[in-house]
Amino acid sequence: MNYRHAFHAGNFGDCMKHALLVWLLRALQRKPAGLFVLDSHAGAGRYDLAGGSAERTAEWRDGIARLLDDPPEALADYVTLARDCGLYPGSPVLIEALLRPQDRLACCELHPEDHAALRAAMRGGGVAVHRRDAWEALGALLPPPDGLRRALVLVDPPYEAEDEFARLAAGLARGHARFPAGVFAAWYPIKHRAPVRRFHTAIRESGLRDVLAAELWLREPLDPAGLNGCGLLLVNPPFGFATAAEERLAALLARLGAGEAGQGFAVERIVDE
Repeated sequence: MNYRHAFHAGNFGDCMKHALLVWLLRALQRKPAGLFVLDSHAGAGRYDLAGGSAERTAEWRDGIARLLDDPPEALADYVTLARDCGLYPGSPVLIEALLRPQDRLACCELHPEDHAALRAAMRGGGVAVHRRDAWEALGALLPPPDGLRRALVLVDPPYEAEDEFARLAAGLARGHARFPAGVFAAWYPIKHRAPVRRFHTAIRESGLRDVLAAELWLREPLDPAGLNGCGLLLVNPPFGFATAAEERLAALLARLGAGEAGQGFAVERIVDE
């Protein structure tokens, strides 16, 4: 309950997550049938980069600020959408901007102030805002409502608890058991490699199939005190995700990387189909 994403809005982790999120939504919307999107840890919805928490850390200056001027082609769709939504939009605002009339979005946020801000930010139809525990919601809000047969589930916990990776693996398995056909996307930080290796092992042992991990790191992931990189784990990735992710990660690294030793990106299959 102490984590506030406002301090980190628009940083390189947000850019990576949201660039891939926009591609995922576009890919799933190639089919005309309605789509259900569940954002389990939605946050406040929109963040002011010009003052307050975001300006105190200024992480966005090494993130979205470096993409606004002539964005690379692979990132242009995401950057244009972020600019049109008003800097800086969180994932629920980006998702809402792309909803079609036949699509539905459910957002969950437990923090009382962020929940109130989220309700104020979400103004369109087809959107439900819940103040409820995200891990409980992964079971309660799946399968999709209203007869929808497709779903994208975004899971982005705060990673304050020591067992957050274990809770994430269990939450993904729970949601998948409720709706095996869904596409599940889980963002995670990379500080040093040991927690990520344990997370990937837990995913392999969970029984989940068809899992990819896209990772970006701006420096060698050796320091457990710093955010050195981040990843997005995909269960049931849409066709073409690996290629699209590599293009976007390469563009992000070229624009956001500072040439430090050990920086790079990778798209790796964690579990076969």
